[in-house]
Amino acid sequence: MAVIHRTTLSPTKLELLTAWLPARPWYVGSARPDLDRSGGFRLDDPQGEVGIELMVVTDTSGADPVAYFVPLTYRGAPLAGAEDALVGTTEHGVLGKRWVYDGAHDPVLAAQLFALLDGRAEPQAQSETDTPDPTVTHSSTGGPFGTVVAEAADTPEGTDLSVTGATLHLNRVLHPGDPLPEGATGHVSGQWRTPEDAVVRGAFAVLRTA
Repeated sequence: MAVIHRTTLSPTKLELLTAWLPARPWYVGSARPDLDRSGGFRLDDPQGEVGIELMVVTDTSGADPVAYFVPLTYRGAPLAGAEDALVGTTEHGVLGKRWVYDGAHDPVLAAQLFALLDGRAEPQAQSETDTPDPTVTHSSTGGPFGTVVAEAADTPEGTDLSVTGATLHLNRVLHPGDPLPEGATGHVSGQWRTPEDAVVRGAFAVLRTA
């Protein structure tokens, strides 16, 4: 169970993401995004070592706001071989120095997403300790997947997490209300808030099985 600490981060998550997002192949905004937190949820690491947060941030720097799905992991030491996935480091007021990674390229987060599709993991509230989040929905007619090691690949359309017989596509740019694409065999969906404070829903991830 992840414990949510009411403390400071320096730099903040949004400050880290402001510098990191523009270099992503799926980013569609300006060179300097203006970000707000607008939703998301958490998953628990069964080993209790890695913080897992699946954020939605909205960029309001352009003519139209754009919502991004940004899974992050928080670690107390560097993840070997994941230098390209490092978002940055931050000083946590309780836990000290934390290494923040693009969670799509962190094997712990990827494994827990497939566990969520299997029904072996439960979505947790983003800002409350030990509080399930019933607004996050998921289903799968594939699997069960068991313990998996996914291969992650970024594309201009998002990020693909591939395992034997299946691919979980992370929708990095979110579109509220879009129907699931033809051929989808599962999904993870949730809600976020628009700059006008309206609550909208969409698919965070879409599963396809062979």
